[in-house]
Amino acid sequence: MKKKIALALSMVLMVFVLGACGKQDPSKMDYNGTSYKELEQQMQENITMVQAILQFYSENSLTAETVTDDVKEYLYSVGVTDAQIAAADRWDEIEKEFGKADAALSQEIPMKSFEVTKSGKTLTTDLFIKFEKKKVDFQVVYDYYSMEITGISIEPVYTLGEKMQKAGINTLLSISIVFSVLILISLLIACFKIFPYLEQKKKQNGNHAAVPEQKMPAPAVEAKATAADDGELIAVIAAAIAAGTGTSTNDFVVRSIRRR
Repeated sequence: MKKKIALALSMVLMVFVLGACGKQDPSKMDYNGTSYKELEQQMQENITMVQAILQFYSENSLTAETVTDDVKEYLYSVGVTDAQIAAADRWDEIEKEFGKADAALSQEIPMKSFEVTKSGKTLTTDLFIKFEKKKVDFQVVYDYYSMEITGISIEPVYTLGEKMQKAGINTLLSISIVFSVLILISLLIACFKIFPYLEQKKKQNGNHAAVPEQKMPAPAVEAKATAADDGELIAVIAAAIAAGTGTSTNDFVVRSIRRR
């Protein structure tokens, strides 16, 4: 049993040793013909260019919203790329939210926090810059096979506690929205139950209003029609009796008529 335990521990130790030996120093690696030092230099050049764009905006009273196509054409002519223009706009937003960066507009930004990451067809370089209120990740993304820059991003680095707090707030907002929608749906369903009652009540009111219009005048009309019919019948009978007896209709009086 002891031999098995010792063998297992030896295998685990060998795995760690091999892993440690197999891990290469990023600063000594070659990235498709580009050295670590060259990637550092390109990172610094991108940061310097972003700061130069912002200085150009400031000197000409420009903002990201007021930059015209002519201004962009001028920037392109001096070697500025779309990725650097977008990064300058984002840097300005970060400064407004978290204050100025240390050693801004200089070559003194420390490169000790510079990192290189290779993942599939993408090579990413990150430099963590300290602003007044927050550490910010200045990230440059390359296509590994061509080593051309495909994008530049500048994003604040949040701690685990800040991430948890943000996630909690988003969760509460989502739950609140869901419950608000459910309450609204419940109220709508409750309103649908009232509609048949209102419709039935409206029909009842309509029936009550129609009764005086149709049934009240009927007896008077019927009485008048009956009286007229009886008068005509009496005149016919009287004329028939007078013709049969050879007398005048003035010699007799009809008292009543019985209908069968």
